[in-house]
This record gives sequence, C-alpha cells and structure tokens, in this order.
Amino acid sequence: MEYVTGKTIRRLREKKRLTQRELAEKLMVSDKTVSKWETDRGLPDIGMIGELSGVLGVSIAELLTGDCRENENPAGNMKKNHFYVCPVCGNVITSVGRGTFHCCGILLPEQEAENMDEGHNMEICTIDDEYCMTMNHPMSKEHYISFLAYVTSSTVEIIKLYPEQDICVRFRKKGHGWLYGYCNRHGLFRKLI
Repeated sequence: MEYVTGKTIRRLREKKRLTQRELAEKLMVSDKTVSKWETDRGLPDIGMIGELSGVLGVSIAELLTGDCRENENPAGNMKKNHFYVCPVCGNVITSVGRGTFHCCGILLPEQEAENMDEGHNMEICTIDDEYCMTMNHPMSKEHYISFLAYVTSSTVEIIKLYPEQDICVRFRKKGHGWLYGYCNRHGLFRKLI
C-alpha cells in the first residue's frame, strides 16, 4: 500500500501557498509536526488523511499516490475529449481536458485510443443524414464492445452497448470528427470520419 510522502505534502502545501504554520493551524497540529512529515521524520496518522487531503485540495487517492492532476479545459474543443472507463462497473467518464477521476474506489487512467485494426474495424455508410455503423465483433459476456462515441468539435454522443446485442448504431451527421469504440478486452480505438 502506498502512503503519503513528505515530498507530496510539501509540494501540495506550497501549491496552496500555505506556510507550515498555516497548514498546522488548519489541521490543529504543531508546525513542528508538519515539518517532521515533510522531512520524512514522521507520518500523519491514517485518521488525518481525509482532513489533510481536504485542506490540500486533493482527493485521498491523489494524496496517497502523489499523482495529482488538474482538471483543465483546452479551448473547449470537444475533439480534444478524453475517455475514462471504470473496469469494475463500466461507467464512462468524458472530459474536454485531462483530469483526475475515480469510480468504485479506483483512480481511472485516461484511455489511450489506438487506430482501428482488423479486429476492431467498423463499416460506415451514410443513410439520409445519419452515419450507420456496424461491426463484426464478439458480443459475449466475456468479450464485447461497451460503447461507441461520435465526437465532433462541438458535440459528443455516446451509445452504450451490452453483451449479446448486435452492433448497429446510427449517429446523426454533425460534421467531421472521430468515431470511438471501447472493447472491454482491448481498450479504446478510433477512426476519423
């Protein structure tokens, strides 16, 4: 199990522009205690971790791992969308900027999209003003496509899929963008449309 380090406490304290004394006052401990934490001559009690993370403005997981990310919005272009998928419950979280997201007690890594390959390729045809997408991919309970998403510069549309369901999805045309798919075994893939 990872535990908070003095380096992490100091970095987060300085980022919040707090002195050791100010942090100590907020936590109702002495500034010598904070100094010991930051120089690795002591550790905060596990009962204080929630309070410490709150004062430092990070989640408990970020405090313990030292992996802190700021949520950001790079110009609001939806094509810069990022996907986070919970491996436990299958929740899908999208963000215009990178961020730190948790689900089911797990810090979710950003999904890195690969280009579609032979096993994850979509047939796309146009019917009226819609893209009709089909895919020849297993849809068993062990191996399936969890969702498809159509991302343009101004919109994100996600359609959830379930095992034993055919993959035939329609998206209303909204301009050029990316088509994303998520395979529960192979991860995120995409194709420019």
